[in-house]
Amino acid sequence: MRSVRARAAIGATLVVAVALVAAGLAVLLVLRDNLIGQADLQAEVAAREVAGQLALDTRYEDLDLDDAEDHPVQVTDEEGRVVFVSKGLQAVSGTRSPGVSPVPSASVGATASPDDDDDDDDDDGDDGGRPARGEVSSDDPDLSDGTATVDGKHADYRFAAVEATTSAGITLTVHAGAPLAPEQEAVDTVRGAMLTGLPVLLAVVAGVTWLVTRRALRPVEGIRRQMAAITASEDLARRVPEPDSRDEIAALARTTNETLTVLEASVERQRRFVADASHELRSPIASLRTQLEVAEAHPELLDLPGAVADTVRLQALAADLLLLARLDAGEKPGAARLEVGALVREEVPQRAGDRIPVTVEVAEDAAYEVNGSRGQVARVVGNLLDNAQRHAEGFVAVSVAADGRGVRVEVRDDGAGVPEDERERIFERFVRLDDARSRDDGGAGLGLAIARDVAARHGGTLTVHRAPEGGAAFRLWLPRAE
Repeated sequence: MRSVRARAAIGATLVVAVALVAAGLAVLLVLRDNLIGQADLQAEVAAREVAGQLALDTRYEDLDLDDAEDHPVQVTDEEGRVVFVSKGLQAVSGTRSPGVSPVPSASVGATASPDDDDDDDDDDGDDGGRPARGEVSSDDPDLSDGTATVDGKHADYRFAAVEATTSAGITLTVHAGAPLAPEQEAVDTVRGAMLTGLPVLLAVVAGVTWLVTRRALRPVEGIRRQMAAITASEDLARRVPEPDSRDEIAALARTTNETLTVLEASVERQRRFVADASHELRSPIASLRTQLEVAEAHPELLDLPGAVADTVRLQALAADLLLLARLDAGEKPGAARLEVGALVREEVPQRAGDRIPVTVEVAEDAAYEVNGSRGQVARVVGNLLDNAQRHAEGFVAVSVAADGRGVRVEVRDDGAGVPEDERERIFERFVRLDDARSRDDGGAGLGLAIARDVAARHGGTLTVHRAPEGGAAFRLWLPRAE
C-alpha cells in the first residue's frame, strides 16, 4: 500500500466495483420491474377475456380456456365463494379464496335450465330492470403475488382480479394468473452473467491501471534516481531528465531543474561571497597586524592614524557583511511610515568628511511618504552619496521627487559615469571598476549591492543612468505609502 501504483490500482478497482455493483443492481431492478409488468399485462388480458365471456352469460363449462395451463383461472362470487376453477388447478394462493373446489351458486351456468332459456327468449331482453347483457369493470385490476399448482407443477404467479357483472346482476371476480418463471429465469441469467463477468472485469481494470500508472510514473522514478545521485555527489550542475510529454510530470521535471539552477547559482554566489569576504578582510587585518607588530618592536614608529583607519574599514566591512547576511536570510523591512524628503534633509548635513558639498533638491511643501525601515533607506542614500563622492570631480546632488505611484531619490555626480555595459555588473557583490580598485579610491564593492538588495526588499528598484552633468545618476524608486 506504500506504492502509488498499488494505491491507484486498488482505488480504481474499488471505484469500478462499486459502480458496477450499483449499475448491476439497477439493471436487475429495472429488468425485474419490466418483466413483472409484462406478467401483469398477461394476467390482466387473460382475466378480462374470461370476464368478457362471463358478462355474455357463457356457461362455465363453455368458457374458452385454451391456455389454462399457463394462465390458471379462479372465479369467485360476491360472497367470496369459489364457483369455477380452470382445468388442472389443484392449489392456489394469493387470490381472495384459496379454494379450488367450486360450490353450488346462482351464478352463470349454475341454475340455468331449458325453461330459463325459453323465458329469456320470451322476455325480449326485459326482465324487470335487469340488464339485457352483463358488463366488465373498466377499473384497473387488483394485482397480487401468489402461487398455483397446475397438473402437479407448483410455481409462482402474478394474479390479476377483474370483476364482471352478468345479465342477471350477479357480480363475479375473475382471478387469472401469469407465470413468473420466465422473469425469474431472466433475472437469474443476468445475475449469473454479472457475477461471472464482474471479477474478470475488475481484474482487467486493476491490471490496466497498474500498467498505465507504472508507465506514467516511470519518469518520476528517473527524476528520483537523478536527485539521489545529485544529493550523493553534491554536484548541483547535474539536471534531472525531462520527458517529452507535456503533462504534469514534465512540468515537475522542468520545475526541479529550475530549482536546481537557482540553488546552484545561490551556492556559487555564497562561495564567491565567502571567498571575496575572506580576501577583503585579509588586507585590513594584515595591515593592522603589521602596524601592531612594528609598534611592539619600535613604539616610536606606531602609525596610530593608519591603525585607526584600518580598524574603521574593518568595522565597516563587518557591518556590511552582517547586513548582507540578514538580507539573504529574508529579513523583512519594518512597516513604519517615513518621509523620504525629511530623511534626506536630515542625513546630508550630518555627513562628515565629504570632499564635495552635496546639493539637496527637495521641495519643502511636498510629502514623500513610503513604508519601510528608516535605517535601511538612510543606508541606501548614504551608500549612493559615498559612491558619488569617490567619483565626482566637483558636483554631487541628491533630489527627491514624485514618480508615478512612487517616490524617486536620485543621486548625481559629474564624474566619468558608468559605461553602459557595466550598469548591471556594478550591483554585484565585491565588484569594483578598474579605476576604483585601489584602497584609497575604492571600497569593498558592497555598497551598491547592499543598496539594490534593500531597495528590492522595500518593493522598489535601483538603477543607474547618465546624469545631465555627465556623470552617473543613481535612481532609487520606492512605492508610496498607502
